[in-house]
Amino acid sequence: MAEQRRGVQVVEKTGPWGFFFLLAYIGAAIYFVGQSGGGFWAVILGPLQAMVWPVYLIFHALEAVGA
Repeated sequence: MAEQRRGVQVVEKTGPWGFFFLLAYIGAAIYFVGQSGGGFWAVILGPLQAMVWPVYLIFHALEAVGA
């Protein structure tokens, strides 16, 4: 008789959100690099700023609400 294996199947359904966040990151990186003065370090900091811009957005939104 064949041995049956029992296991857990995990189905990940967040693929579309990952693609959306990738596009948002690329758009933010293009924006920050475009706004830089063109210096070497300004261009290097553009993608780094693109990674953390949601933090600034939430911070300023909470500051505006008075939290």
